[in-house]
Amino acid sequence: MHRFLLGLSGLVVSSLLAACSGQFWANALTPRWGYDRHADIAYGDLERQTLDVYVPNEHAAGAPVVVFFYGGSWQSGDKNGYRFVGQALASRGFIAVLPDYRLYPPTTFPGFVEDGAKAVAWAQAHAADYGGNAENLFVSGHSAGAHIAAMLATDGRYLNAAGSSVSALAGFVGMAGPYDFLPIRDPVLQEIFAPREDWPQSQPIEFVDGDEPPMLLMHGAADKTVLPKNSRNLAARVNEVGGSAELEIYPETSHIGLIAPLVAPLRGTGSELDDFAAFINKVASDSLR
Repeated sequence: MHRFLLGLSGLVVSSLLAACSGQFWANALTPRWGYDRHADIAYGDLERQTLDVYVPNEHAAGAPVVVFFYGGSWQSGDKNGYRFVGQALASRGFIAVLPDYRLYPPTTFPGFVEDGAKAVAWAQAHAADYGGNAENLFVSGHSAGAHIAAMLATDGRYLNAAGSSVSALAGFVGMAGPYDFLPIRDPVLQEIFAPREDWPQSQPIEFVDGDEPPMLLMHGAADKTVLPKNSRNLAARVNEVGGSAELEIYPETSHIGLIAPLVAPLRGTGSELDDFAAFINKVASDSLR
């Protein structure tokens, strides 16, 4: 069975590289039971400012709330393609919030981060409506989504503008995130983060001062899309200034391979979901002491 799952993992990971088709199969393999999905809730006035909330059928009173941002190079993505993430988090007893956000070219940096801040402020205000605890509010994401979450956890301007604050965050879980990626060489990314003189404003590592929430930084050692040094450098900077950042590097794991074990049939092929959940539960438990 384990060999079969490993083979299936490789197949799905390869498929995930094809974006839409991979998400189709990941969602097709996702159970429709054990949780309720509240879809297309507006957190702002614009078309892409909507989110889905995944509520476990059975969860502890005041469950942790995780706002998860998907990746796509700040240019693509749709929350409907990430039901597998919502189900994965709900299966561990968490209230999962998956927002859409504006993408390039209609917006550039920091438009998508501003949307992320509004979504987090919404989650903070409405956590109790879904059985969650706003005191245990986490931000997370994969790839570009991890960048958005990291900006919210390090640069307080965005949450402040949305009516919240970094101090409202219990923690941050980053999966294969770009946190320290200057210089920007890709022409499209140069446009997304223009002008050049403002590039440092887009780097989460530039805003670390020790007041960040606890972090878990997860990265695949074989990631060629976002180099592992991004997580290594951010973890080192946070810990140097007195913060708390745990670093998990997964051997022989690619950029997409890091998130593949969140797909229900692939849970046995990697420890990523276990590590994610253990961190959330530990931080949430510590906050009650």
